[in-house]
Amino acid sequence: MEVLVVIVLGLLGIAAAATIGPRLRVASPLLLVLLGIVVSFLPFIPDIEIDPEWILAGILPPLLYASAIAMPSMEFRREFGAISGLSIGLVVVSSGLLGLLFAWLIPGLGLALGIALGAIVSPTDAVATSIVKRIGVSPRIVTVLEGESLLNDASALVLLRSAIAATAASVTIWDVVGDFAFAVGVAVVLGWLVGRVNLWVRSRVTDATVNTVISFTVPFLASLPAEALGASGLVAAVVAGLVTGRGAIRSLSPGHRISDARNWSAIELILEGTVFLILGLEFSTLLDDLSNERVGIEVGVLLALAALAAVVAVRAGYVAITLWILARRRRRAAAMRPRIEQIQQRLDAHDLTERAETAVEEAAAGERGPDAADEPTAADRGRPERRRPDGPRLERVRRMLRRKAADIDYFLAVPLGWREGAVIVWAGMRGAVTLAAAQTLPNDTPGRSLLVLTAFFVAALSLLIQGGTLSWFIRLVKPAPIDTRAVGEERAEVNRLMHTVAERVTAERRDVTETARAKGEAGRELVRKLRLEIIAAQREALLEARDDGLYSSAALAGALDVLDAEELSMELRGEA
Repeated sequence: MEVLVVIVLGLLGIAAAATIGPRLRVASPLLLVLLGIVVSFLPFIPDIEIDPEWILAGILPPLLYASAIAMPSMEFRREFGAISGLSIGLVVVSSGLLGLLFAWLIPGLGLALGIALGAIVSPTDAVATSIVKRIGVSPRIVTVLEGESLLNDASALVLLRSAIAATAASVTIWDVVGDFAFAVGVAVVLGWLVGRVNLWVRSRVTDATVNTVISFTVPFLASLPAEALGASGLVAAVVAGLVTGRGAIRSLSPGHRISDARNWSAIELILEGTVFLILGLEFSTLLDDLSNERVGIEVGVLLALAALAAVVAVRAGYVAITLWILARRRRRAAAMRPRIEQIQQRLDAHDLTERAETAVEEAAAGERGPDAADEPTAADRGRPERRRPDGPRLERVRRMLRRKAADIDYFLAVPLGWREGAVIVWAGMRGAVTLAAAQTLPNDTPGRSLLVLTAFFVAALSLLIQGGTLSWFIRLVKPAPIDTRAVGEERAEVNRLMHTVAERVTAERRDVTETARAKGEAGRELVRKLRLEIIAAQREALLEARDDGLYSSAALAGALDVLDAEELSMELRGEA
């Protein structure tokens, strides 16, 4: 009964924080951490200590999966260079430098445990994106922060495992690299397979409720086998989510996708709130453990402040280098853009020439008679055989050029400057993953309570200092805001695309509309079928535009939502 009371009160606290936070202009995770700290000191509340395996294996996989299915695939692909650098390179660099710092500050700790503690405090949390989204900064910043938080947990945990192993045996750098490559490679394969099978199975399940229940198992179907094989379960869950999110529009019905979105949104709110509430509730227990080792709390606070300052400094340096590399790539891309346009113009001119020659040949064949079409002309007999380009291959080349041109336009339109970089640096907050990872340290680790409490203070101070001042910091540095005019123009272009597709399908099915006018109920049924064909064609055109990168995910998502709503409305009326 007591457990049920705690669960109910916890859910009410999460709902209250999500409701009150925006009104107070404070992120709800910060309120939950503070609430947990206050509650942990109440005399009638027992000491709370959660097995870290519940967080690492029970909460994080579905939480990261929920974020992955909502991640725009096109923007994730474009920003993958920056995301992979922050989630892997920055974690490795931070762990190494912090390891040296901790080994110097804590007597008898050793370099291996120092690197382990560095890996614990290195991964960032996704809580910053909720604050950044509310303020309305460039979508590129949001994509980079979300993508980093999806992948850096796994890289930090793999590095932590290798560092702990190094405390008991000799481990070379190649052992760590091999372990990391195996953990990520196997996880990517398993996640991709689970994501594809998930879409295949659920596309054949008609009941939306059953479909959603199956979706709740997907992150665990990906993470548990990966962990059993020694790979990263978190990476597997993320990859399964990315595959599902990208393919759901083509594989699942609108009703299933809407049901999925609502249910996973609720699950994400509960799990994220639970993680931060636990972070605060464990505070008093950690203090008791530290007092048993006769170490003052001020030691943990000072270590945490030093670690947090070092983390921010290392992150600033790494982001500065990343921005310099991106600026160089942007300049090279700008120089490449005219060349791509020239190639596209040549292909278009070649296509027009081919069509004109074909029309002339057909006209000449028609003048000579029906049997003369296959006869070679005098000009053909005097020249070698002309090889026509392969149609499908030529179209693939055109599509590749369109995607490359769209990517260049994207990077040129919204560059990442020092203002955006400053936001990315300050928004790199630590969260509950840091505390959960710290609690995986072996029980015989020297000074374990101090290390765990230091990790807690790094996470808590990061949330309170960086999270509490992020809105003010963004107003101070003034990064590029969302260009509302460009967004409006882009949406207008998407609407024109949908209108053009509708006109094309209607023109192709002119016989249907003419037949529908002459018939009663049967004619109305033909019109309804024609409308479903138009919706399907419009959706496919939008998805092709998404794959080519012609429009932003926000503009395409709005148009796709309209199509889903219309099709779902027809289904509810029994017209589909």
